[in-house]
Amino acid sequence: MTLTVCVGASGSGKTTFLNDVHKSHKCTYIRQYHNLRPYIKVSAIPAFDPTQLPYWDIYIKEKKDKSILVGGTIAGQFMAGLSGGQRKLLLFELIFQRTASQDNLLIVLDEPFAGVTDDFVPFIVGRLNEMRKKHNILLVTNDHVETLKTMADNTVIVSAIDRTKVKINEKEGVDRDTALLAMSIGDEYTQNSNNQDLKFFLDVELSKNGGVFGVAGFAVFSFGLFLLTFWNSNGGSEPLVLIAAGIVSFFTANPYFLQLTDWRIYQNEEAEALLHSSKMMNKMLKFGLTMTILVVICSLQYGVINACLTVDTLAGSNFYFGILFDSLSLLITIALLGLFTNMSFEAVQIFGGMPFLMMIFFSTTFSPGAGINGLKNLRYLFARFYLWCMVPGYGELMEGCPESNNMLYLILASLTVPILFVCYKGAKAVYNKAKGAQAMTSRRESMKTYEFAELQLELFGQKALRNLKHIGSVANLEKLAGSLHSNSEMAAEIDADEEKKSDCSV
Repeated sequence: MTLTVCVGASGSGKTTFLNDVHKSHKCTYIRQYHNLRPYIKVSAIPAFDPTQLPYWDIYIKEKKDKSILVGGTIAGQFMAGLSGGQRKLLLFELIFQRTASQDNLLIVLDEPFAGVTDDFVPFIVGRLNEMRKKHNILLVTNDHVETLKTMADNTVIVSAIDRTKVKINEKEGVDRDTALLAMSIGDEYTQNSNNQDLKFFLDVELSKNGGVFGVAGFAVFSFGLFLLTFWNSNGGSEPLVLIAAGIVSFFTANPYFLQLTDWRIYQNEEAEALLHSSKMMNKMLKFGLTMTILVVICSLQYGVINACLTVDTLAGSNFYFGILFDSLSLLITIALLGLFTNMSFEAVQIFGGMPFLMMIFFSTTFSPGAGINGLKNLRYLFARFYLWCMVPGYGELMEGCPESNNMLYLILASLTVPILFVCYKGAKAVYNKAKGAQAMTSRRESMKTYEFAELQLELFGQKALRNLKHIGSVANLEKLAGSLHSNSEMAAEIDADEEKKSDCSV
């Protein structure tokens, strides 16, 4: 297999080149600043032996080998653990161990030496030499360039002057898109999903730094204050108690929901580094955990409301489920956008907060009977409207409350956004599949050209023949291979002559 080094001046587009290779081919990818959830215990990573790390003896001697965290920052919270360089070595060793049982993978590394002190360079070089025996490796570096050039089978030089061309070995002016296609060779890593991944998820997310205990403590504090300040609320004050408890519930759950965006970003990068087997499985598990937290908070909300009231007018299963689905309608958009889209944190905050904002404007629960005709009909889209139709002494003020099946309408209104979201994701998946098939057809045609075949043979030598035959290249492969063999022999003779001249001059 081969080791290809991508070099160039700062700002020339080396990392962009790697990102584009990653987009065009499913590869194992370690970024220059790769994110892992900082509250992961290194010892908890499944199917990973941390004792192979060159610095692990330190933590064994300090008896921290079972407790040391990955460390770093997530959602603005810093957690002490491994240093940046140690995390880089952890990621490097992780993919080394994960890929050891498979062959012919494409492994892409962005600045593997960045943040790593010189005493650990031999460790990385040794791992690179081991991995290149079974896999194709493409890496970018600004450090130890000469060492890597000596090791490398190929060198790609990118330029900030002309980003449409690259230099590969001695070939000048190579089309960048053709180079990207030619680099994208190798099988996809095959994950083995098992119960270890589920155990790993639970161990990490239910740890003391996973956020669940923070929400629990905040909920106890908030609802404790609520009990103290609303105790012995008399009949007739139900609307005020209900509004106050709803606000407390929303702001108790909100911090956990808002950190889902950062969690999703870290989760995606962990999957690129082969930390776990399935991004979607982990996102669904996180969604399930988030919904469980919401159910618990809503149960507390229902409990404290009825504990504070001196009357039982808001008791019963109808009110419990009404409160639950009302809260769900206000918060689920944040969860869906945070976990299952690529939106930024700011965008998730804005669009995820829309249901709460629109509820204030259009549900008419704060202004029963008011509003412009026609526009007022939007109230039927909000679960809060149907919940307030159930409140004794207040439901009578609400305009247009259903005479029957109020709870059914409440549930359907709360599920409007999730249903629309699932439909959108389904339609997008169908569109992307069709678009991807079209792009793949175009890509396969580009891979059949003589230029592509010549470049792949330049990069991967005889090993590229299997791939070229598989895609049905129109080039004369035997002639190209013979030319490559002749060029290799000629290069070897030139090197031998240079060595002889050097010996004679001495």
